[in-house]
Amino acid sequence: MSGAARAQRLFIGGSWVEPDGGYYEVTDPATETVVGLAPEASREQVHAAAAAAREAFGPWSRTRPEERAAVLAKAADLIRRHLVPYAELAQAETGATTGTARGMQVGIGAARFQRYARVEPTEEPIAPQINEAGPFGRAAVMGALAIRQPVGVVTCITSYNNPWANPAGKIAPALAMGNTVVVKPAPQDPLSVYRMAEALEAAGVPPGVVNVVSGSGVEAGEAAVDSADVDMVSFTGSTAVGRRIAEVCGRGMKRQLMELGGKGAAIVFDDADLTSAVAAIGTTFSFYSGQICTAPTRVIAQRGVYDELVTQLAEYARRLPVGDPRERGTVVGPVISSAHRDRVESYVELGRKEGARLVTGGERPPLDHGFYVTPTLLADCTPDMRVVREEIFGPVVVALPFDDEDEAVTLANATDYGLIDYVWSGDVSRAFRVARRLRTGGVGVNTVGRNMEAPFGGFKKSGVGRDVGSYALHAYSEVQAIVWPG
Repeated sequence: MSGAARAQRLFIGGSWVEPDGGYYEVTDPATETVVGLAPEASREQVHAAAAAAREAFGPWSRTRPEERAAVLAKAADLIRRHLVPYAELAQAETGATTGTARGMQVGIGAARFQRYARVEPTEEPIAPQINEAGPFGRAAVMGALAIRQPVGVVTCITSYNNPWANPAGKIAPALAMGNTVVVKPAPQDPLSVYRMAEALEAAGVPPGVVNVVSGSGVEAGEAAVDSADVDMVSFTGSTAVGRRIAEVCGRGMKRQLMELGGKGAAIVFDDADLTSAVAAIGTTFSFYSGQICTAPTRVIAQRGVYDELVTQLAEYARRLPVGDPRERGTVVGPVISSAHRDRVESYVELGRKEGARLVTGGERPPLDHGFYVTPTLLADCTPDMRVVREEIFGPVVVALPFDDEDEAVTLANATDYGLIDYVWSGDVSRAFRVARRLRTGGVGVNTVGRNMEAPFGGFKKSGVGRDVGSYALHAYSEVQAIVWPG
């Protein structure tokens, strides 16, 4: 354990509280050493956090939007001031490379607080309606106003692949709309979320508006979902867990925002820029070591370029340096845990047994410690293979060929998931035509880049609802109608 490591306390009702369940170790996936001790919240403590959020909701929801925005802006500034130590902690918890930890984790976390530190309209006038005389009264011109109101207490359950951007993307818009939150971070990397809570506390968030509770098992998360004080659950994680959360939310009629699994298709037509396609698809190997739901993990390539694309993608994967994420030249760091490494490796072996051709990877890197997986490419796959249908969540890409546009769309849509797909083609008209036929929440045309004001969310088993940009403000609000005679 490093000298900076410490036993972390829970954050409940504005106080730092000793956990009822003691502590558990947070492990650095690159070094297998202990980063720090995270608190085990009891069910009663999680419910106490929700009760604190309920008590704080009334005053916070009545706070002027400008005041809430000022708190978020100050939090963003404080996070930026501590970017380096925050990024070092995030790197230790997740195994992210230095550039990813600073830019994509802490940097985007700060940017999301800054994004919601501006006041947007919450009232929308509705066109007047002329009502004739009838059972409900005399003839009248009826005015109407649609007003966005906060939902109430929101439980935010976050993913392990980004302990800054993902929680910030939930907490910031929820607070901006006047909600209060109970944050349940992923068990693998909760310490970064407690640093975020410290920044919010220093920025002036009133007691009870933000609460953070953690645990290594399912108890804390279940309590954060089933508490009677919770009005909404915002969850990022697996579809299997999302389904269980949805069942509880359904019984309590709680609002849901769910960003779940993905199995992104990268359709590459024979007129595509292969260099661009290879570099983009290659982000599956490098970005979070493939632990990202938006990754283009299924390559569906037209036969005219299929062999060349597979060759170039394999060469690209072999050139990527795998190792210590703290080293300047490292591109591919570890996956989050030993158990997850075993899971990813089992999928690679399953693919071989199913008949896929192992083009590159498949072996464990010769490193003394750390949970590393070599970037792996499985080619000549068929749609029925589990490695094609199921989310692997690691640096593994599968490839299969297609002949014409209709077949490409059929193959891309042949999955339970529908988060983000991608299309590469020199014919922009065709690319957009194909994009509209894909059953997925987003489509990248000749890019894996994101527009951070565009709605984000999935079709099918990839989720419920949309967030990012102004869509997140909609997600964390209810619409109230006020009607009056003109």
